[in-house]
Amino acid sequence: MGLTVGVTASPADAPPARPRVLVADDQPAVLEALALLLGDEGFAVEVARSPREAVAAVGRAVARGEGFDAALLDLNYARDTTSGQEGLDLIGALQSLDATVQVLVMTAWGSVEGAVEAMRRGARDYVEKPWDDRRLAATLRTHAALGGALRRARALEGENSALRRDIAGLAGPGGEPVTLVADSAAMRPVLALMARVGPSDANVLVTGEHGTGKELVARWLHQASPRAGKPLVVVNMGGLSDGVFESELFGHVRGAFTDAKADRVGRFELADTGTLFLDELGNMSPAQQAKLLRALQSGEVERVGSSRTRRVDVRVVSATNADLRADVAAGRFREDLLYRLNTVEVRLPPLRDRREDVPLLAAHLLARHAARYKRPLQGFAPDALAALLAHPWPGNVRELGHAVERAVLMAAGPEVRAADLALAPPNDTAAAGGAGSAAAFEGMTLEAAERVLIARALERHQGNVSHAARALGLSRSALYRRMAYFGL
Repeated sequence: MGLTVGVTASPADAPPARPRVLVADDQPAVLEALALLLGDEGFAVEVARSPREAVAAVGRAVARGEGFDAALLDLNYARDTTSGQEGLDLIGALQSLDATVQVLVMTAWGSVEGAVEAMRRGARDYVEKPWDDRRLAATLRTHAALGGALRRARALEGENSALRRDIAGLAGPGGEPVTLVADSAAMRPVLALMARVGPSDANVLVTGEHGTGKELVARWLHQASPRAGKPLVVVNMGGLSDGVFESELFGHVRGAFTDAKADRVGRFELADTGTLFLDELGNMSPAQQAKLLRALQSGEVERVGSSRTRRVDVRVVSATNADLRADVAAGRFREDLLYRLNTVEVRLPPLRDRREDVPLLAAHLLARHAARYKRPLQGFAPDALAALLAHPWPGNVRELGHAVERAVLMAAGPEVRAADLALAPPNDTAAAGGAGSAAAFEGMTLEAAERVLIARALERHQGNVSHAARALGLSRSALYRRMAYFGL
């Protein structure tokens, strides 16, 4: 069920941090006077006694992700006390480090020519010594506000660009329509169900083992819906700790916590009028489940550190390899949250249960990777097809994709041979996920044995990453990294 859209009036957000200002002058008395004046006026002041110190200060601030809102620079320094050339050169040096910093110049040798040249170099204003305290503070406050706004906008655009790259990754290369390669008896009812629910606004829960194509189904459902022209935003719920959960999903305002250097839009807001895809849903903590449920029930989110309520209109598609009903019975997953998410459930069968699709999928993947690597391959040799059909595919379609990609790179002739696929023999009980014994690992590399053990652990625990990680003596994040490496 989609959520309604609108904005609810509420108290103002938390007050912004103090404007950060750099003051550069080679006279200690001037620096001390300006630091006292501007500190009393509510500025956070850092001083520099030379152009070199000023450049270093801005460089450090940029490296910390903070920057200065404004810089008040003397034009004349010890090396050249009258021409102002050092100060003019400093303007460009600072702006090359941080294009958002608003520069004001100040000199006792004021002239129209100097002011014009300073403005031409990028300065925003020009102040003569001795200065008027009120006018200087007011002018600096105006330009610092602009600099802070520009820096926050740039930071926000950078974060949103990263989010848009995530979205683009789900939209398919070049934004082309999603292709579902399936013709097996096991997949036909799945495709029929997707065709019925795709054009609706219903929340969909996609279940299946790792590598079965849950993300691809999410893309297809989005493209089949009236929201196809709107954002599709992905969140890997399994990779979110409690400490960043709210910030990622709901956003935060500047100053909400130590590292909140700028406002950030959360994934719910970014997906407004579109689709929000929540992957690895079964790995959420109880606290995360409660916060997600509240957002889904109310259709409202609040950025961390803000009291403003924002309403969003999103369709939620979620995915998991866990048995959520068993987790509900065991008290690990909230039943009311499950009801919110699975208006319709789409279950994807493992590749071993749809072997008729293996040749179709392999051919599709071969064409894609051959074009990518510019390899003129004509297809699979008979022994390669036999190996593809005999393999148990514990990593499902994802494993198949990695095997075909490797074969494209390794093939020496016009066709892919069985050896190019480097698949375990079908009678290798360890690779097949059977009971096996120590002897089954003889002749295998350490890397191959690790892959087999991880695949077997995932199969034993029905794809539950947390349980498999515990059984293997790994952290969940370490197991995720190994699964990505091995294509599981």
